[in-house]
Amino acid sequence: MSRIRSERGAVAVEFALAVPLLLTILLGIVEMGLAFNAQISVTHAAREAVRTMAVQDDPAAARTTAIAAAPSLTPALTAGEIAVTPTDCTAGNTATVTILHNHDFVSGFFGTGVTIRGTAAMRCGG
Repeated sequence: MSRIRSERGAVAVEFALAVPLLLTILLGIVEMGLAFNAQISVTHAAREAVRTMAVQDDPAAARTTAIAAAPSLTPALTAGEIAVTPTDCTAGNTATVTILHNHDFVSGFFGTGVTIRGTAAMRCGG
């Protein structure tokens, strides 16, 4: 009986030692999932923007399309983060849209954030 009594609080101590590690792993999974979702959104926005640029030959419309294509990004996508080249999309050339977006981590536990890059290219002229 004395052995059972001496191990009585061992489970609580082991649980208290394991919980911080498990919570850190869980927090890392959530943060990486949100960053991956932001990467998908930025890439999708770049694809939509380059499609608009290739068809309409309008860099301003391409930027507007990119912003509208990524409404779930936090902070929101801005026109300053979107580079459209070339500004003159003549038939036969290739239009490229590159988006550099600063994704902020929710917890701040793994740093302040990361820069996410999305690039897409399409031949001009529809």
